[in-house]
Amino acid sequence: MDRKELQKHANNIRINIIKEVANANSGHPGGSLSAADIVTVLYFNVMDINKDNVGTRDRDRFVLSKGHASPLLYAVLAEKGFLPEEELLTFRKMKSRLQGHPDINELDGIDMSTGSLGQGISAAVGMAIANKLDGQGHRIYALLGDGECEEGQVWEAAMAAAHYKLDNLCAVIDHNHLQIDGDINDVIGPDPLDEKFRAFGWNVLCIDGHDYDAIEAAFNAAKECKGKPTCIVAETIKGKGVSFMENQAGWHGKAPDAELTKVALADLKGE
Repeated sequence: MDRKELQKHANNIRINIIKEVANANSGHPGGSLSAADIVTVLYFNVMDINKDNVGTRDRDRFVLSKGHASPLLYAVLAEKGFLPEEELLTFRKMKSRLQGHPDINELDGIDMSTGSLGQGISAAVGMAIANKLDGQGHRIYALLGDGECEEGQVWEAAMAAAHYKLDNLCAVIDHNHLQIDGDINDVIGPDPLDEKFRAFGWNVLCIDGHDYDAIEAAFNAAKECKGKPTCIVAETIKGKGVSFMENQAGWHGKAPDAELTKVALADLKGE
């Protein structure tokens, strides 16, 4: 799929993120918007996942370790045709399949129930080990937040992945530099993330997380790396695509009101 098609899908995904969060009057738009380009390339140009195999084990897997970005996951599953787009408006409603954090028991295409930060990457390590033991050639992808990397469990998982030489595992850090309490380096300072993962024995690639060519090239390079897991540190903009949300920590976990929703949708529909 070419760059123009990817941009169209990513924009549709961002529009649906806003609709989900605004309709629920709850959710996490900032970090969902920042990672939309990464996940678009992953689902449309990289991962072996389609309508025929989404409900099976015979495919690549994706773990949204930063589970609060569930609006992004639901929007991309709808964009792939795995669930009706109108169902996105049930986000965070009672009895909906689309709760605030993903539930593996609710939807095909959700590969891990996540939300407790650090646990998603740990589960992805387990999946990668299982695939090796089963002799499967499929790959495991995990998306982490940069603030999530303040969790000690992330680094236990990182050590295990390197120890077991999990070259079928690729972690992506959505490095938008902001978390709910502000700048990550004011909160606890996890940087430099690239040097840390490299010290833990990973193959590390640093990219612009909004450049489709760079994203795809990094995923392809990860496939070629043997004997090590790969970490892609993707520089992104929190709230990407929505004028008043970009680089604003306040939009980490807050829904826009009706007027701001109009502004957000106008920004995105003008792309």
